[in-house]
Amino acid sequence: MQPKITIESANQERITNADANPALTRIQLWDLPIRIFHWSLAIAVITAFVTAWIGGSLMEAHGKAGLAIVGLVVFRLVWGFIGSTHARFVNFAPSPSRLREYLQGRWRGVGHNPLGAFSIFALLSLLLLQTATGLFANDDIDFTGPLYALVEETLSDRLTGIHHLLSNFLLGLVALHVLAIIFYVRVKKDDLVKPMLTGWKEVRSDAESSKGRLGALVAALLIALAVVYGVSGAGMSETPPVNNAPGW
Repeated sequence: MQPKITIESANQERITNADANPALTRIQLWDLPIRIFHWSLAIAVITAFVTAWIGGSLMEAHGKAGLAIVGLVVFRLVWGFIGSTHARFVNFAPSPSRLREYLQGRWRGVGHNPLGAFSIFALLSLLLLQTATGLFANDDIDFTGPLYALVEETLSDRLTGIHHLLSNFLLGLVALHVLAIIFYVRVKKDDLVKPMLTGWKEVRSDAESSKGRLGALVAALLIALAVVYGVSGAGMSETPPVNNAPGW
């Protein structure tokens, strides 16, 4: 004799299954500005490392890569406040409650998880420090940062040493970032690369997503360009050479 299944138990079973396997929908997780920022930053950082390692005539390209990183990071910071839904820091900042939910396996957010958010903030902070010291650095030969003239040589040498030290931490953090992506793809079966290429990802149906406004994008770009111009030394007036010729 088969057990009798009531309507209430059947409905409860459907609700339970729906909770365990929520419906998925396809949303634009990463907007175009975020995707361009991400891959441009990767190219700029690789360029900075390679040119610094080779040195010589490539140090000029190293300096330009540093300025590009400054602009990209500033853009990302501004976009983190006025950009699209999942680009905003408030939506993925690693609060204690979110971190606790993630460690307990109860986190159901979309976009950067709390540990990934730690990595993002650490990378942006380190890049800011790295480029800031590079603006005043020198290579003891013929290359100087664009703001080298604003500080004494002893301070420039000290900042150059910090710049070299931070590059090791940055390299380690980048390697950790890549290993985490590989872990999520191979072990957790969560492809983090494809959404950063296409922008789209299947998530649970109640996830929200909105694009950034054109005005906000223009503002972020203008602020980034203004900062790059300011730290590039382009507006600095050169000190005229001292005329030691006799006055007759």
